Amino acid sequence: MPDAATALQFFAAALLLALAPGPDIIFVLTLSAAEGRRSGLAVAAGLLAGVMVHTLAVALGLAAVFAASPAAFTVLRAAGAAYLLYLAWGAWRAGALLTAGSADEAPQRVPWPRLMLRGLVMNLTNPKVVLFFLALLPQFVRPGRGPVAAQIVVLGLEFALAAGIVFSIVALAAGALRERLAGSARVQRWLNRAAALVFVALAASLLLQH
Repeated sequence: MPDAATALQFFAAALLLALAPGPDIIFVLTLSAAEGRRSGLAVAAGLLAGVMVHTLAVALGLAAVFAASPAAFTVLRAAGAAYLLYLAWGAWRAGALLTAGSADEAPQRVPWPRLMLRGLVMNLTNPKVVLFFLALLPQFVRPGRGPVAAQIVVLGLEFALAAGIVFSIVALAAGALRERLAGSARVQRWLNRAAALVFVALAASLLLQH
């Protein structure tokens, strides 16, 4: 297992990395602002599940195999962009449907499993995350501290904890802002349409990765 100094150093680095503007934190912020903190927290849980999948891939050596395959990288990138465009279409239509109904109609709540799946798919279909974990985690492995795979799993859990703290704060803050604006159908419509544009931008960014 990593020693205490290494664990603290990695956790501090993970917090800073989680705070840096990136697709995951933007995804949580956007969903929370458009659909509320419940959606943001559920999506964050899915993203964290993706973090652990990437961690296991690095620990088992699968990430290195994937990184060596340009074809796999391209397919995954295209799948991620397509999924983001699908979410963009849904968010844009949600804005239109909100104003089409009466003021007394409450939008149907998306089940938690579906929201978590959004975050999981978003994380797993971003090949940049694979390369990021492949480059980051081994730097904090100490061969004399036990099995390398076990150390990588512990580091992945640390990263998930740090990211979870940041994502939760972002989701709660953005969700609170949405609640203050929830009385205006016009504001909700534009929040959903802004979310759609963000998803399109994320899809474009993913397609432009090399």
